[in-house]
Amino acid sequence: MNAPEGPSHKAPPADDPLDRTRFPVDEWRLVETRFDASDLGTTESLFTVGNGYLGLRGNYSESRDAHLDGTFINGFHETWPISHAEEAFGFARIGQTIVNVPDPKVIRLYVDDEPLQVSVADLIEYERALDFRTGVLTRELVWRTPGGKRVRIRSTRMVPLEQRHLAVLTFEVTLLDQRASLSISSQLINRQDQDAEPAPGVGPSLGLPDSNAGEGGADPRKAEMFERRVLVPRIHGADAETGRIKLGYRTAESGMTLGVVADHRLETEASYSMEVHSEDDMAKVIYRIAAEPGVPVRLTKLVSFHTAQKVPPRELIDRCERTLDRTHEEGVEHQYDAQAAWLADFWARADVEVPGQPALQQAIRWNLFSILQASARAEGQGIAAKGVSGSGYGGHYFWDTEIYVMPFLTYTMPWAARNALRFRYTLLGNARHRARELSQKGALFPWRTINGHEASAYYAAGTAQYHIDADIAYALSQYVGATGDEEFLAREAVDIFVETARLWADIGFWRDESRRTFHIHGVTGPDEYTTVVNDNLYTNVLARFNLRRAARAVWELQRDDPAAYEALVRRTGLTEDEPEEWAECAQGMSIPYDEFLGIHPQDAHFLEREMWDLENTPLDKRPLLLNYHPLVIYRFQVLKQADVVLALFLQGEEFTPEQKKADFDYYDPITTGDSTLSAVVQSIMAAEVGYQDLALRYFVSALFVDLADRHNNTADGVHVASTGGVWSALVAGFGGFRDIGSGAGDQQWQVDPRLPEGWSSLTYRVTLHGTRVRITVRPEELELYVEHGSGPVTLSVRGELVKVGVGAPVTVPLAHQGPRLAGEPPYPAGIQRADGTVISAIVPSGE
Repeated sequence: MNAPEGPSHKAPPADDPLDRTRFPVDEWRLVETRFDASDLGTTESLFTVGNGYLGLRGNYSESRDAHLDGTFINGFHETWPISHAEEAFGFARIGQTIVNVPDPKVIRLYVDDEPLQVSVADLIEYERALDFRTGVLTRELVWRTPGGKRVRIRSTRMVPLEQRHLAVLTFEVTLLDQRASLSISSQLINRQDQDAEPAPGVGPSLGLPDSNAGEGGADPRKAEMFERRVLVPRIHGADAETGRIKLGYRTAESGMTLGVVADHRLETEASYSMEVHSEDDMAKVIYRIAAEPGVPVRLTKLVSFHTAQKVPPRELIDRCERTLDRTHEEGVEHQYDAQAAWLADFWARADVEVPGQPALQQAIRWNLFSILQASARAEGQGIAAKGVSGSGYGGHYFWDTEIYVMPFLTYTMPWAARNALRFRYTLLGNARHRARELSQKGALFPWRTINGHEASAYYAAGTAQYHIDADIAYALSQYVGATGDEEFLAREAVDIFVETARLWADIGFWRDESRRTFHIHGVTGPDEYTTVVNDNLYTNVLARFNLRRAARAVWELQRDDPAAYEALVRRTGLTEDEPEEWAECAQGMSIPYDEFLGIHPQDAHFLEREMWDLENTPLDKRPLLLNYHPLVIYRFQVLKQADVVLALFLQGEEFTPEQKKADFDYYDPITTGDSTLSAVVQSIMAAEVGYQDLALRYFVSALFVDLADRHNNTADGVHVASTGGVWSALVAGFGGFRDIGSGAGDQQWQVDPRLPEGWSSLTYRVTLHGTRVRITVRPEELELYVEHGSGPVTLSVRGELVKVGVGAPVTVPLAHQGPRLAGEPPYPAGIQRADGTVISAIVPSGE
């Protein structure tokens, strides 16, 4: 994939990074025309098919060439005791890791007893393609066997969006010139426990080895590896008459249960025989066919998965069988038709069009399709950092969902946004308990989790990120504002506002300075290279929003729905003076600002540090987190990801244009880009303040984070937050769309576009209170059109209110596309502090 050695702190040139002889441009498909074993892990992630509940990595059906043969179910996890070298009260105790569930993708082919193995096969033809309109992964090969016989193999794979518990696979073999004996072995394999010891008794001694450690130590982006059995067998079976096979398990520690059943149908005019076999960790159906040239042999494999917290595996097997029986009744073709219809509706709501830029268009649609596959049917669960495409980050949910993924869902798939917020609401009890553990009132949501309990063993860059509370409140406010879903707010979600506001009011404290100010100490912001600080700007700005929004929600509920207000009081013990306190805390919130430098310090002491000299840091020392001890990094002005700059985007109305430019100029050059969360935000703010070329370069860098494996870890799964950020970079960055003022109650949707030079137009859609508006930006005009819904919708276009109704498109002339600044901000090292000292740039080496 032509990946660089490591991410640069500067955005790379806006060039196409893919090898187009292998990955040709196709605006509606990701196509691969040549097998390459050097990047198996990356392509397995890129060619994943999933629906938010179930994900099948893009492994080859023959299952002999793989980086990670992976099948993942959202939220299905194992727990394990976290071992701390130095114990302390309140540390996270129970780790959680996503489980690699039984693999249904395996369909092995033998021709005259010779196995197909793609890496060594003589392939005359090869094409693999993921179609964004059909949701089907297809592969077509022509293989010349060691005996010289030519064989065509066509296979498809689909995880339906309509039926979340189903997968549909086909495998078709046709001899092209000579008869041969074929064997096809279709299997369910428990890969999670392939290398585990035989099932032992369950006890606290069954821990985890340091199996993800590399030369520089453990990579925190990877999942933990178990050295003991995870899936304890409970049931297996195979039906010799129908070819139905089944496996059932219970996880050893978490107690979760799983059932998987596969049905088979072979269609051919050739004669064949069938046998079945099952045992604890494998079930299979084997076909032996006397194949003739030109006579296709087509196998259809339907697979159903069901999981639960405590339901016996036998009952889950029954559910799987009902799913398959219903699928047979509807017909397999119905699944393909339903998938195409589902996706047609999705693209009508969510497509972002960049005419005349086919390579970018292909990458944009792959990114949007990846968000869909991570979230569409995630009901009852969160949206993991890797979706269901891999095991990276252990399958955990982070604040990434609320800040990077939720905007896309809120404005294009609002029901999915509601599901994600309801999942957070179901974890509110655990969040209250976690706040008590940390001696706080209210609720503290875990920084990383699957089951609602904090799973971060390193509190400085984990639990200390209290901003997760404000991030959730922000996403909730944005959702309610965009949808008008006051019923959800009044019945459940307002509790989140109340409990998060309580935490901020409790953790903060008042100090009488030139004026009475409210401070928050001992927290970590989004930038994980600067931890446990006082008055982190991002945290304080978002906490202020959280406090204001909670007070407003309570007062409006009290005014508009007294019965719902009384129910809230009963649920939470809310007192009448609490919202007044929250508003006072918000009003007095300390927002760090350095008058001498004219910027907002990232935290109270950030500017006291020296700078890390990124320009002279060797690439083999990147990313910094894998090559330097945290204490070394924490001593410098150096950012893993946008922190202050993210606050400028999310709460843009709280900063002047001059402040935004000054802050961007200071922080952008010292941001490493070691996080995939950063480039999209840098692109948005670069576009707003005027660095248009830099904005486009950051956008392209983010657009190809996974497609070009820019961070060398796409093998662990798709970076879902980055894919969501791509949408925001297009819509909020170049498209100029903003949701302004929802904290104070004067909500307004604004459009102030920044179309890149060389783009003829940009078209995107947003759904506002059930009305879908298509917004097209051209160099000299903006067009608004209601595509669906009753309308009308009012937006502010560069300060002028514009109302657009059904059947009446509105065109607004544009005098410009915002300011245009040449180059990029200079490195700020060498400037003088207020006390007269100079900020120096250093590369720590120990030599």
